[in-house]
Amino acid sequence: MELVEQNQGRTRRDIASRLKRCIFCDELIGANAVKCRVCGEFLNTEKAKRLQQAAERRAQGLEEPKQDDSVLFAGRPSLLGLAGTAIKAAILLALSILIFKYPLENIVVGFLDRFSDFQISDGQYFALARWRQITGVGLSIVVVLLFALKVLKMKMTYYEVNSDRIEHSRGILDRRVDNLDMFRVVDLKLRRTILDCLFGIGQVTLITTDKSDPEFTFEKVHHCRKLYDVIKKASLEADQSQRVVHVE
Repeated sequence: MELVEQNQGRTRRDIASRLKRCIFCDELIGANAVKCRVCGEFLNTEKAKRLQQAAERRAQGLEEPKQDDSVLFAGRPSLLGLAGTAIKAAILLALSILIFKYPLENIVVGFLDRFSDFQISDGQYFALARWRQITGVGLSIVVVLLFALKVLKMKMTYYEVNSDRIEHSRGILDRRVDNLDMFRVVDLKLRRTILDCLFGIGQVTLITTDKSDPEFTFEKVHHCRKLYDVIKKASLEADQSQRVVHVE
């Protein structure tokens, strides 16, 4: 038993000796890697060396670790952002009810009587009426399901921002969580429509150097101006601490 435990210990040490953590994203990579397979950053640059030296100084207690890792913003997209979609859904739902209730087959019969010699039999007339009702019901079901799916998608989206990174979780059946480092933010924009201003919501879009999220958007969130200011300040501080210079 002791021999097995010793062998397992040697195996873990051997694996650990062949791995290291990326100074940029903290993921495990090969010990001899010069480029991170996860974030794509090169590990032999001056920036990487400075970050490694700073991490070693913090590990030796020569430099205080960053303490400001508190949540600066947390929230979900507001359902008020679906106001325009809700109006369109209401119009389509009213149209489906009109199709279901109004005997459109009478219009077809009248048109044929006036401009054609073709006569519709009673069976064809009732078949048209049946298909009209099926179309009305089907359209209303599709509209309701699509709107409910949009609501559920927004409710399953969650944003969290701290001084170092932005965390974004989303997905209904396939739940996914992504992180975006704050020093990768190059520019940001705030967009608000007239309805957004009335409801107190807005959309904040980030332009980043991240390959997976080159354009990241906070969809229709409350306190959008606060979020804009928080990210602007945090990204500048992250650039200074990481000594990052964005070249356009």
